[in-house]
Formats: sequence, structure tokens, C-alpha cells
Amino acid sequence: MKTAIRYYSKFGHTEKMAKIVGELTNTRPELASVRLSEPVDTLYLGGGVLLGKVDSSIVEFIKSLTPDMAKCVVCFGSSAIIKSPVPQMREMLQARGITVSDKEFSCKGSMGPIHMGHPNQKDLDDFRKFILTTI
Repeated sequence: MKTAIRYYSKFGHTEKMAKIVGELTNTRPELASVRLSEPVDTLYLGGGVLLGKVDSSIVEFIKSLTPDMAKCVVCFGSSAIIKSPVPQMREMLQARGITVSDKEFSCKGSMGPIHMGHPNQKDLDDFRKFILTTI
């Protein structure tokens, strides 16, 4: 089974999460600026939210995808203000006809004093458990 990991991380939160996915799937995480060069069975896509929106690099990455490039996308991320970046990613992916897993993960991310220290060790442990359910 072919797996890929793409992410964008402004403050390092999603990068930590992408590295966990990489460890568990034995796949190298890549920034969203790196397009898929071949079709994959599972694409793990991670991002955060800044000013209420998913970063433009995630938007551009999603625009580069076609349904034949990723059989299924598993979305994850963190956010300090809104609940989750996943609904925005899910909507964009589905609008392109790309299958999105019902399994998704989001946790608090810190932004200055808001949710300081998140994602914390418990968040990352929960994420690790989540990823194991997707493999």
C-alpha cells in the first residue's frame, strides 16, 4: 500500500503531527508545496488555521490533486481559535471528487497565550493512537 504525507505548519504543531504519521507509516512527511509524483492509496494531509482559514499552501496542494492521485485522504491538524481545520480541507477535497476518510483528528494548537503548550503530550499521544486506527 502506497502512502504519502503532506502538511503545512506555521508554528510547528502540524509538523510534529506529520512526523508521528511518518514514524508509524514509515513514510517521509513532505511540505504541501511538494506535489504527489505518483498515485497513493492513502494521503495524510495536515494543516492548521490562521485567521480562520487553512493556509494557501494546503489550498494549492488540494487544487493539484485529482481523484486518481489519492484513493483516500486522512485529514488532521490543530487550531487555536476555531474548532478544527479539517472541515475546510474536507470540503475542498470532496468538491474535487476526492474520497476523504471519515476518520479525522484535530486538537488545540497554541497561538501566543491561547492554548499555550498545545499540542501537548496527551494531544500527541491521542494523535498517535488515532493514526494507528488508520493504518
